[in-house]
Amino acid sequence: MIRPLTTCVAALMLALPAQAETLRVMGQPVATGLIQKNVEQPFFENFAENTGLESFTADYQPVDVTGIKDTEQLRILKDGLFDIVSLRLSQVSRDEPTILGLDLVGLNPDYDTGRKTVEAFAPVVDERLQAKFNTKLLGVWPFGPQVLFCEPEIASLADLKGLKVRVYDQNLAEFVSLLGGTPVPLSFPEVQQSLARGVVDCAITGPSSANSAGWPEVTAYTLPIAFQLAMNGYGINLDTWNSLTPEQQDKLQAGFDALTDEIWTYSEELFDDAVNCNTGTEPCETGTAYDLKLVEPSAADKELVGTAVPNVSFPAWKEVCDATNPGCSEAWLAATGASM
Repeated sequence: MIRPLTTCVAALMLALPAQAETLRVMGQPVATGLIQKNVEQPFFENFAENTGLESFTADYQPVDVTGIKDTEQLRILKDGLFDIVSLRLSQVSRDEPTILGLDLVGLNPDYDTGRKTVEAFAPVVDERLQAKFNTKLLGVWPFGPQVLFCEPEIASLADLKGLKVRVYDQNLAEFVSLLGGTPVPLSFPEVQQSLARGVVDCAITGPSSANSAGWPEVTAYTLPIAFQLAMNGYGINLDTWNSLTPEQQDKLQAGFDALTDEIWTYSEELFDDAVNCNTGTEPCETGTAYDLKLVEPSAADKELVGTAVPNVSFPAWKEVCDATNPGCSEAWLAATGASM
């Protein structure tokens, strides 16, 4: 008996393995170093295993190989050009100032405080991103304490007066201006050459990222005081999220919860080791050894950064955020339990 052609085709289709669905993913810049290399990229390269979503794969591309500016990430997600983006939160905050409430200058002096801030305020940011940018926030994590690197000799923050300082968000720019410095917004890949050419005198980033990008080759001093924790996050296009079943959503969220927890822990490990590497101190296990002069923060420096939130960073951010998102600062105060 000859079987109908449709029956044969149907039997053949059932015998073939289901074709995996590919999610387009934009990652952190390669230049930022070990978190991108050792944690983020491997997670997406083994996406099905790490999320339990066996029928999905991830096409992972670091942002600096896509030809797309990191400042455009929220617009990219909103338009659906990528399904998941490793969001550089400071860089996209001009499009959505609410984000800066996660990491105002002076708000997060250490990792424990940073975790509490994220737990309190990330739901507010998520709600805003869903409403305005068709994006769900899957998690938030830090590169780590953002510290100062300078080529000219410095002994304290007061020495930034008259110097050009690389910054990465408007809140940090306001603080540098208060110190008498000139804030210069630069993307991370531009900074090393800008320091070498004297375009800027100083720059702010995490010790590990600076080590990976060779900043100690073009600077002489580092002052390890935490301005911010450099929060970043993972966002997924809301249409992509809504196309998943509830079970798939749970698995995906669990995978990103594990990923962000791993980065929090790894970031803290990297910070201490990278400070050692940058200043030629042992042990130095994760980076290149350099010989920067370590400038210990003065009592005045610590007090200045410690009082930045009520005196500088919150008032400056409140004005900008409430102008685009009415009630933004009230939501921050309610979520964090702060009083100004």
